[in-house]
Amino acid sequence: MMWRKLSAAGASVAALLLLAACAGEGANTSTDPDRPLKVVGQFELHSLDPSTSGGFFTRLQVAETLVDADINGVLQPGLASRWDVDPGGLSWRFSLRKDASFHDGTPVTAAAVAAALQTAKTKAGTPLSEVPVKAIAADGGAVRVDLAKPFAPLPAVLAHTSTQILAPSSYGADRTVTSVVGSGPYRIKRLEQPADVDLVAFDQWHGKKPAITEVSYQAVGRAESRALMAESGQADVTFGMDPTSLQRLKQSGKLTIKDVTLPRTILLKVNAGHHILKDTGVRQALSMALDRDSMATALLRDPEMAATQLFAPSLPEWHQDSVAPLKHDEEAARELLAKAGWRAGSDGMLERDGKKFSVTLRTFPDRPELPILATAIQAKLKELGITLNVKVGNSSEVPAGHQDGSLELGLYARNYALVPDALVTLAGDFGADGADHGAMGWHDPALTSTLNTMASGADPEGLKEGRRQVAEILQRDLPVIPVAWYRQSAVVSKRVSGLELDPLERSWRLIELTWTK
Repeated sequence: MMWRKLSAAGASVAALLLLAACAGEGANTSTDPDRPLKVVGQFELHSLDPSTSGGFFTRLQVAETLVDADINGVLQPGLASRWDVDPGGLSWRFSLRKDASFHDGTPVTAAAVAAALQTAKTKAGTPLSEVPVKAIAADGGAVRVDLAKPFAPLPAVLAHTSTQILAPSSYGADRTVTSVVGSGPYRIKRLEQPADVDLVAFDQWHGKKPAITEVSYQAVGRAESRALMAESGQADVTFGMDPTSLQRLKQSGKLTIKDVTLPRTILLKVNAGHHILKDTGVRQALSMALDRDSMATALLRDPEMAATQLFAPSLPEWHQDSVAPLKHDEEAARELLAKAGWRAGSDGMLERDGKKFSVTLRTFPDRPELPILATAIQAKLKELGITLNVKVGNSSEVPAGHQDGSLELGLYARNYALVPDALVTLAGDFGADGADHGAMGWHDPALTSTLNTMASGADPEGLKEGRRQVAEILQRDLPVIPVAWYRQSAVVSKRVSGLELDPLERSWRLIELTWTK
């Protein structure tokens, strides 16, 4: 994902925004239906390619996928009005919506859709690249996908943002994306990478018409600056608030705060092949050292977000009441470390065979709570005698460290429903080879077998038991250590109504917004 922190907003900008907030200068209080809706977020856009743009264009409702999903994760028609599979599970047929047009005026044809999916299939690391596809072809007014073996979650994969369908005119001769020509209710009027996108309603859209016909998105890197823009009226909808600013804005009562619990977990990725971290008991000790309740209450300002297992309650099919919850227990953690041969040295810090227990954690500030949590984790581990070196860098450093083997610990947030069926993400994250945002140096054959059986669709009656087994294995071995669940918030001007946050983060549902009277 090529989203990066915007670094241009400095203290001088924040100061100017503060002056504007105090003086009321620059505040846009108009509800003129012809003025653009101003949306502010924390991420820059460094790629137009659907496989690396992080779902940006589906969130803005510029591009569509073959299959959509509602806010509960239930699959819905997208560009495909329906889909069918043969009895053997090897051939799927997706019938296209007949009235769909691309923003360049050309019709959405089966040939164009098949070509877009063929290109998406070539992108390494995407969900579609992991599906056993033999062929993707136009079939009259439908697209046919033939598989080498059954893969029941295929429609959910085709709802992933990396499979969004762009017009043939979007691609260069080498299939590089040179422009984003989608088929959604908004089309791009102006795009200046990495921070600014202007949209206008697409006249040939046959679905529900947007009440607000123009939208302007701006990336602002500093959380404090985003908060000031919301407060001063320079933004109508603002995403990416840090907990402190959000709490302050809630208390002011001048803005509307919308939130939703996401199927996302903030977690510690552990290099289980590391000479210290390969011991399951050591990973369990690290987990027991974390005071999740205190971190969620004091740092996230949301005590309900303390993670007791990998899967949040917002993933009800996967959240398991049967697993023993993760708990803060320093005494038990010390016992596990002692069992692994770690003893306190003269300075009180743990050592074994003359070497200190010292590891490095990498994280990034794109999500403002991550560096704060990293500091809290560092302090708790120090109480046990563990030296944790925290390095705050770019979000790309965690997957890069996985690829080159240099990562020891990584702190990030993982959404397990970016593909509406979490099974797809889990099969990728915890397969035999691990993944950039999944396991590293760890593999459990029983878990892999269970996930593969579930994906084949061979035992639909066994899905519930399969989910329980997966949850219990991950809770026992801790190839990733859950820290907190995640609540997404947006700050909304009183001038705007109708915002409903999507827990799957597929769409900002802008067509539902209206100006208040």
